[in-house]
Amino acid sequence: MALYVQKFGGTSVGSVERIKAVAEKVKRFRDDGHQVVVVVSAMSGETNRLIGMANEINDEPTPREMDMLVSTGEQVTISLLAMALHKLGVPATSYTGSQVGILTDSAHTKARIQRIETDEMREDLDEGKVLVVAGFQGVDEEGNITTLGRGGSDTTGVALAAALGADECQIYTDVDGVYTTDPRVCSKAQRLDTVTVEEMLELASLGSKVLQIRAVEFAGKYNVPLRVLSSFQDGPGTLIVADTDEEEDSMEEPLISGIAFTANEAKLTLLNTPDVPGVASRILGPIADANIEVDMIVQNVAPAGDYTDFTFTVAKGDYKQTLKILNEQVLPDLGEGEVKGDDNIAKVSLVGVGMRSHAGVASKMFRVLSEENINIRMVSTSEIKISVVIDEKQMELAVRALHSAFGLDKDDIESE
Repeated sequence: MALYVQKFGGTSVGSVERIKAVAEKVKRFRDDGHQVVVVVSAMSGETNRLIGMANEINDEPTPREMDMLVSTGEQVTISLLAMALHKLGVPATSYTGSQVGILTDSAHTKARIQRIETDEMREDLDEGKVLVVAGFQGVDEEGNITTLGRGGSDTTGVALAAALGADECQIYTDVDGVYTTDPRVCSKAQRLDTVTVEEMLELASLGSKVLQIRAVEFAGKYNVPLRVLSSFQDGPGTLIVADTDEEEDSMEEPLISGIAFTANEAKLTLLNTPDVPGVASRILGPIADANIEVDMIVQNVAPAGDYTDFTFTVAKGDYKQTLKILNEQVLPDLGEGEVKGDDNIAKVSLVGVGMRSHAGVASKMFRVLSEENINIRMVSTSEIKISVVIDEKQMELAVRALHSAFGLDKDDIESE
């Protein structure tokens, strides 16, 4: 007998029929003798509907009241799923985040889990019940309902699996696993049987939307076996495994595991800024104060006493605000310089632990892009990642060319 925590997203529970299908799936696991805890999101579109109604009433609602409102979406799902399980003869109890004992800090709309009370859950499991838990929410020390931010149901699932010592946390989505890249962009993308936590963290942070980065961080920290599966078809999915430092294992790793990409980037450059100590802090300080995250940074080397160019990227949604800060705060402080911006860029990234033991990945990447006449604007690297900034209109071409060049195409794998 194993203990499974199964998380179903909004699409998976998007209608009454789909909720019934989830109940059938859960019943099969219980009939096989396993204990099951189910974590669910709000039905697809429900959270956006609630937020829309709030904005019609008040365009600046308080975070506490927003948490009170949007947390109701998951409560609808847990009760309907519990009813569906009862109809199948499966004993089940639904719980909100506060009822199940998910205690968080008081940062409304972006709370973080501090601890989880498991005694009552274990009693229910020992009695043969299926637990149906509302994802995305918890309660603070003052008894206020809190939410974990977008994608928080993934985090709830992994956190419950860690607290209960589950054998596996299964994340059910509308895709059947983690792919080498988005199949909608590259038709030859293939599903990965396994991917390391480290690689998944990189993929999630670089634009892959299969798993939320906080959930992957939680899985890595608490060594929770994590598997991505489809709600709509059977299959092994993708297992996210702990990283390994074993030399013999790393030698067998594929060079590149996946290609992530995002067009949600904008590039800003300060031309002719004084090349003096502290200039980077004077540029980025006001941007950090506005709670804007900076991604890639490049500062050109200038001759002593000369001027330099300073380039960085932000999320496209922060582009206009960042331009305003640079023009109204940073340039007056520096006393000279010029700002240029471009929000028609994309970032394409190669990810793979195999890079640690293989040379020449960057040069091959640059050669492939050159052969497709794709100009590289910026480059950023880490131990297992290489990212480039290119024109947005060339993003899909770059992804397909790199996917083929690094042997990730489905045809290439099947012929090996």
